[in-house]
Amino acid sequence: MTIQGTIAQWRERLRKKEISPVELVNLTADAIESDTTNAYISCDRQAALKQAESVDVNSPLAGIPIAIKDNINVLGQPTRCASQLLAPFVSPYDATAISLLKQAGGIPLGRTNMDEFAMGASGENSSFGITRNPHAPDHIPGGSSSGSAAAVAGHTSIAALGSDTGGSIRQPAGHCGIVGLKPTYGRVSRYGLVAFASSLDQIGPMTQTVEDSAIILNAICGHDKKDSTSANVEVPNFESFLGRDIKGLRIGVPTEYISSGNHPAIATALQNNIKELENLGAEIVEINLPHAEAVVAAYYIIACAEASSNLSRFDGIRYGKRAENTNGLIELFSRTRNEGFGPEVKRRIILGTYVLSSGYYDAYYTRAQKVRALVAKDFTEAFEKVDLIAGPTSPTPAPRIGDAAENHLQTYLADIYTIPANLTGLPAMSIPAGTAEVGPATLPIGFQLIAPHFREDLLLQTGFALGK
Repeated sequence: MTIQGTIAQWRERLRKKEISPVELVNLTADAIESDTTNAYISCDRQAALKQAESVDVNSPLAGIPIAIKDNINVLGQPTRCASQLLAPFVSPYDATAISLLKQAGGIPLGRTNMDEFAMGASGENSSFGITRNPHAPDHIPGGSSSGSAAAVAGHTSIAALGSDTGGSIRQPAGHCGIVGLKPTYGRVSRYGLVAFASSLDQIGPMTQTVEDSAIILNAICGHDKKDSTSANVEVPNFESFLGRDIKGLRIGVPTEYISSGNHPAIATALQNNIKELENLGAEIVEINLPHAEAVVAAYYIIACAEASSNLSRFDGIRYGKRAENTNGLIELFSRTRNEGFGPEVKRRIILGTYVLSSGYYDAYYTRAQKVRALVAKDFTEAFEKVDLIAGPTSPTPAPRIGDAAENHLQTYLADIYTIPANLTGLPAMSIPAGTAEVGPATLPIGFQLIAPHFREDLLLQTGFALGK
């Protein structure tokens, strides 16, 4: 069973009372129970029904169920980050994004699978099993927001929230043929999001259409005193930018993104979308991002360093799993973490601890931060010439399940186009851009747009103009 229709369509039906929020929750919960992609870790139908009984259908989200990535806290529900270390943990509070979603009439329903602690780009690193791509079950959906992408693409959820640290919303959105938007860093509160890399993480919507992304973004944005990195800036009505033409908009295409390393179908899709932007009246400008090749190395040093610090709190003392029959604190810490963390998490903790250690801090971590500053300078200079930057979301279509385990480096390099937006805090969006034939599979392709800080309106305006 699947549930067809967008947020905008279901909102209209709810307001016309063609269906009630309670009925829609039950339809969605039934679809979740029929899921075959392993997109979900848990589903609390009763909690959603209780909220649906009192929701206002004239609210912005009108009682529409939204799937939630398993690293975003929802009151009274397990928040496990797809890890055995947090398997027994139940959240005592709502993340700010969830509180705002509820205030807007949205109903959290279904905790989606993910790469453990958001560490991975394939959906294969969950302790609750591999997530599969709805378009081709033997291919990955991308990650780390694998379950959220598969749920929306497989029509077992109308929309979902994900988190993006190096492309974890946009890359799976591209691989699954949906819209994925990473807002400007600070636009959406991180309070209640289990941290992977605090200077990079951002919550955002994963939807079927650009219009739906605008609807959710309106609901979850805003300044939050609970988050010291939350930006106190005005939140526009993002829906009001939909339908505006893009004549005269200057769109930069980095020469570094037109690479011989791109899959042929990716290169074709990029050219087709650039041509379509020209047909809509946009001006295409060739630009350069001189430090593009350094972003992956800088990102993995910074992200792993922050992860090793953030994950030190999972020690068996305060919450989550605790190893039994241990002899002293050191054994308790080591056995708890060894038993609870999966191999990808351990790999990144070890790397992060190494680059922060005495004698290596300046050689690796300090140098990576300098590269980050240079990347930010590249984009600042680029946005003096153009309004948006366009390129592929990923250099290849979704790989087959198992490929990542055979070549970790190649998997890390697959984030080369998405990572810059996280290093610089810029908003970026992946929209569907065609398909690629890979063996017997027909796989979606993503097209990425990057905007200046707090210009999500340009992303939505342009994506909507492209008919997405």
